[in-house]
Amino acid sequence: MAQAPVQLDATARSRVGKGAARHARREGSIPAVIYGANKPPLPISVDYNTLWKQILKGHFTSTVFEIKVGNDMHRVIARDVQLDPVRDTPLHADFLRIAEDGMIRIQVPVKFVNDLLSPGLKRGGVLNIVRHEVEVFCPYDHIPPFFEIDLTGTQIGTSIHISSVSLPEGVSPTIRDRDFTIATIAGRLKDEEPAESATTAAAAPAAGKAAAAPAGKGAAPAGKAAAPAAAKPAGKK
Repeated sequence: MAQAPVQLDATARSRVGKGAARHARREGSIPAVIYGANKPPLPISVDYNTLWKQILKGHFTSTVFEIKVGNDMHRVIARDVQLDPVRDTPLHADFLRIAEDGMIRIQVPVKFVNDLLSPGLKRGGVLNIVRHEVEVFCPYDHIPPFFEIDLTGTQIGTSIHISSVSLPEGVSPTIRDRDFTIATIAGRLKDEEPAESATTAAAAPAAGKAAAAPAGKGAAPAGKAAAPAAAKPAGKK
């Protein structure tokens, strides 16, 4: 389903740098930049409240925007937003121009379903997620919200590759030279208790041998001491 672009108004910034960015924030705006499509970067300022509402809606970096700067309209997609490490509020935003062919490069999250129908997971296996997102080329107006992977029938040792994922028309992975792994069903590690029991069992015979050795050594001197004692009376007769 095609996405309707979100309309935003922005103002071009004549200056760049930390000082200009701080000045824009003091004026109630968020500094941002529009780049890409083989055109020079365009520094802009967007109203703080307007941009913050769009971020709070979610899926900010997969939303298509039409930003009006003066008399020019720029169709873009949000690529990144820098947040304050303490207050978690926006400090800066990056927007990527959409090329004339309408194709963009974007990370799409992966969603796993039917884990209860996986024999491997039922036997105690673990779902090892190698990639939580898959980077793809896709039309800007048909961005998949997620890729769904069905775990039905998966066994321990199963590897799920990109080739097993049903991609929408016009969507292709950016990695094309190999069938890369997205997730595996791994076996659970053995409990440590049996290993400890085996160690204790192996140590028991060794302890028995160590205990018997001193007893044997002690018996030998007793025997030697008894022999001379019996020979003395025989010599006096």
